[in-house]
Amino acid sequence: SYAHHSAHEDLLKDGARMDAVRDAIEGNPDMFRGRVVLDIGTGTGILAMMAARAGAARVIGVECSGIIELARRIVTDNGLDGVITLVHGKVQEVELPVDKVDIIVADWMGYAMVHDSMLEEMLFARDRWLAPDGIIIPDRATLWMMGFEHREQAKERMTFWDDVYGFNMRCIKKDARKETTCDYLTPESLCTRPCQLRTLDIYTAKPSDISFQAPFRLSVSRNDYLTGLVLYFDI
Repeated sequence: SYAHHSAHEDLLKDGARMDAVRDAIEGNPDMFRGRVVLDIGTGTGILAMMAARAGAARVIGVECSGIIELARRIVTDNGLDGVITLVHGKVQEVELPVDKVDIIVADWMGYAMVHDSMLEEMLFARDRWLAPDGIIIPDRATLWMMGFEHREQAKERMTFWDDVYGFNMRCIKKDARKETTCDYLTPESLCTRPCQLRTLDIYTAKPSDISFQAPFRLSVSRNDYLTGLVLYFDI
C-alpha cells in the first residue's frame, strides 16, 4: 500500500530513476523559476520539494493515500510549507486552488512502464489543468525488451517449492514459471540486443495507450541459454 513508507522507500532508493527526474527538475532552474507546478501522486513530496528548490513560485501536490500526512510534516520540516500545498484525494476528484498550472511533474511510471502506473491520472491532469504552453516532466518514456541468462537463480526459484519447511509444494511451480517478477540483472546476464517495444509521448498520449500489443524480434548477442525476457524503460 502506498500509505506505508516502505513502498516509497523502494522508489526513493531507485537511484537511476530518482537521479533522472531530479536532474530534469533541478537542472533547469530557469524553467521552474516563478512557475506554478503540479505534482501528481506526490507521495512523500520529494518531487514537489525538488520543484520548490528549483525556484517554483507555487507547488501543488496531489496524493490519495494516507502518506500525505507524513508528506505534510516532511514539507514543513524542510521549511517549504510556504511554497508547497498538498491536496488529499484522487486526481480525478480533487479541486485545485488554481485554474491552470505551468508544469506537471509526476513519477507516473509503473512496472514495465505502464503496469500499475499513474499514466491515466497523469493524462487527466494534463487535460484538466495544464496551460496551453505547459511543460510535462517526464514527457516521454520508452519500453524495451532484452533476453537474459539466469539459470542458477531460476533453478533456485523453482526448487524452493520442492521442500517448504518439509512440505511438498511442487504444484505451485507451473504457475510460478508463468508469473513475472521484479528483479535486478547484471549487464553480464543479458544475452540479446535491446528491442524497442513502445514509446509514449505524454503530450499526445491517450488513456487507451496504457494497454497495447507490440511485435518484437530479439537478436542474440552470444551463444547462451535464454532463461527469460526482461522489460525495462527509460525516460
